[in-house]
Amino acid sequence: MNRREMLGGMAAMGAAGLLQGAAGEMPYRELGSTGVKVSAIGMGGFHLGKPKLTDDEAVRLIRAGIDGGINFMDNSWDYNGGQSEIRMGKALRDGYRDRAFLMTKVDGRTKQSANQQLEDSLKRLQTDHLDLWQFHEIIRYEDPDRIFAQGGAIEAALDARKAGKIRFIGFTGHKDPHIHLYMLSVADRRGFHFDTVQMPLNVMDAHYRSFGQLVVPEAVKRRMGILGMKSMGDSVILESKTVTPVECLHYAMNLPTSVVIRGIDSDHVLQQDLAGARQFQPMSQAQVAALLGKTKDAAEHGKYELFKTSTFFDSTAHNPQWLGGESTWVEEVAPKD
Repeated sequence: MNRREMLGGMAAMGAAGLLQGAAGEMPYRELGSTGVKVSAIGMGGFHLGKPKLTDDEAVRLIRAGIDGGINFMDNSWDYNGGQSEIRMGKALRDGYRDRAFLMTKVDGRTKQSANQQLEDSLKRLQTDHLDLWQFHEIIRYEDPDRIFAQGGAIEAALDARKAGKIRFIGFTGHKDPHIHLYMLSVADRRGFHFDTVQMPLNVMDAHYRSFGQLVVPEAVKRRMGILGMKSMGDSVILESKTVTPVECLHYAMNLPTSVVIRGIDSDHVLQQDLAGARQFQPMSQAQVAALLGKTKDAAEHGKYELFKTSTFFDSTAHNPQWLGGESTWVEEVAPKD
């Protein structure tokens, strides 16, 4: 498949996955093969826990997003020392929990550490179950092996799903598409199907170490819900002066994403994203090619995708204790002093 065919195919897949409402309304999409419909954009938990916002401001933003049609809520056990989950838990009181599809992520690679983080998340989020629990930051080749090892975090996820504490299971990562592919291959060998996968999908990614070109087709083949993140690279992509925020959002929405998770930390950003989502129309092959043509030179070497080329966004690298200890089989066979 040449580049022109690839771009046309990606545009077609994106258009096929869209359940477009009436003009001016939030579009909703199928979350893979789960049978659930989610808003085409979601609220990212990290930005909602930043110190620049008060608890009341964060709660108001979350509820305004839900009232505006956003039902997908993103979070993680480690965001802002738990503050992101605490604020979201407060926002989901008073009937808002029933209107939200709630996702959070787990850093623990062992069953024990993952279980503890799950209980922390449920308490902070003030809920008895998660709609989606995802293994966070699959950014090292050993992460899949640790998760699927005896005594690994997959055992915690399966137990939690059986107990009704979680509905669906997925994984995330931002470093290298080949690590995502390895996670899928490890799962395949174990006979396990992930419901979702989260990855960076943006106008720079198409040119450099591309998740869109390598992972998205595999996820589509498996009927997984595709969660796009870093559509603007935490605003770094906008520093390239090649694209606008709306162009970034529409490009990510044009891929076969179930939801594009956005970092929303102000009324301005919320209204910008709501308007962008409501105005979206599937892009033509020519429109996609023109947009990527503007970003080709800037995308070289990953300068504007720091999450791929630096450790700046690697929270588990800076805090390896969050991963938990080694799996039980490692302790059994490791050389002794």
